[in-house]
Amino acid sequence: MGASEERLKILQMLQDGIINAEEAAGLLDALGEAESPAGASGPAGARWEGESSGAKPRWLRVQVTDTDTGKKRVNVRLPVGMMKAGMKMGMRFAPEIEGMDLGELFQFVERGELGKVVDVYDDEDGEHVEVFLE
Repeated sequence: MGASEERLKILQMLQDGIINAEEAAGLLDALGEAESPAGASGPAGARWEGESSGAKPRWLRVQVTDTDTGKKRVNVRLPVGMMKAGMKMGMRFAPEIEGMDLGELFQFVERGELGKVVDVYDDEDGEHVEVFLE
C-alpha cells in the first residue's frame, strides 16, 4: 500500500469516526516520518520469527483471522513510525492485545527483530491475532 493510499485510509477512519482529529494528525505525522526515498512498498523477502538482521523493521502487520472459517478479518500493515498510534487504535478493536507491554514491542524494533512477535488465540471470540515486524 502506497503512502497516498495510507493517507486516504487514515482520512476515511477519521470520517467514519473510528479515530478523532488528533489521532488522525498523529498518524499522518508518523506516516510522513516513516516514508523513505527508497519507497516503502513492502517487505521484499520478509523474514520469519525472531530473525535479527541488524536493520530495523519498517512495517508492523496485524492480522486477525477467524478460527472457524480461516478467513482474515483484519490484515493491516503500518509503518513502524506509526506503531504507537496504531497499537493504541488497534487495542480498541482487539482487546486481547490491550494488556500487551508496548515497551517490549519497541525493544524488538530497536534490536532489529523481524517476524512474528505476538501470537494470541481467543477461543471465546474465535479469533487468532498475530503481530509481525517486517
